[in-house]
Amino acid sequence: MQSLGPFLQHFKQNKQLPIRLVSPTFGHLSPETLGITGLAHRTPHYFFLFMIEGLTSHGVDLERFDVKNNELLFILPHQIHHLPATKQGTNYYKLGFDEECLSLLPRQYPFLINPFNNQKIAFTPSDAARLQSIFGMLLGLLRKMDTNPELILAHLNTLLTEINAAYFSADKYLADDNLSKYIRFKLIVENHLTDHPTIIEIAEKLAINTNSLYNIVKHYSGLSPKEFITNRLILEAKRKLYYSKSSIKELAYDLGFNDPEYFSRLFKKVTGKTITTFVQDLSGN
Repeated sequence: MQSLGPFLQHFKQNKQLPIRLVSPTFGHLSPETLGITGLAHRTPHYFFLFMIEGLTSHGVDLERFDVKNNELLFILPHQIHHLPATKQGTNYYKLGFDEECLSLLPRQYPFLINPFNNQKIAFTPSDAARLQSIFGMLLGLLRKMDTNPELILAHLNTLLTEINAAYFSADKYLADDNLSKYIRFKLIVENHLTDHPTIIEIAEKLAINTNSLYNIVKHYSGLSPKEFITNRLILEAKRKLYYSKSSIKELAYDLGFNDPEYFSRLFKKVTGKTITTFVQDLSGN
């Protein structure tokens, strides 16, 4: 498996913005170029697949997702993306952009933190039609490399706003301050993952007590804060094992563990496999 590196810088469709859109009739790269990355890679940018008509199956962090009509799959930077080996439906849009594009937009989009750990969003027919229209306008803008980037960013903002609303539409606690705290909890974990912050330290950053933190994290993730952090560390370990050949000691130190043996035991406790068996299973896939 390979990393795409600065893929969007090399294959962007606007002179000033690292962004790329693909449809059945637009934006496809040559088979030779696609062959460089293979079917699996660690994604350095945001990736969206909106299926208008058809069915496809993509892997995200070693989990398989079937994407059908009016569904959108999104993949975040650093996640492992497995492309399908067969045709991807009859009508779709694929969009990629990086943090540079995101930083130029006028607001934040909480769904990009993926608080509910759900990579796939289903849209009602009317919402899907509206989303398809926005994708279509973006495609028109990206047909010319010298399109004013402000026009592209305006439509990208509208697109992400639509997706954000759909992501949270099923949760009655959207306006609740607890969701905001949970998102901030996830951000703290992401930004300080290898520092192994304690539950007390995180609660203090959020200005709440540890019991409140437990209840909030348990509500949105189904896990205790400690379980959440442990699972996130093991997920990162699995990602690194997938695309590198680090030794167990190197991997443990890279993830902030001072005791490689403890790390090995924790990995087996969470995954049910030793690190050696996990790597062997990857090689057999």
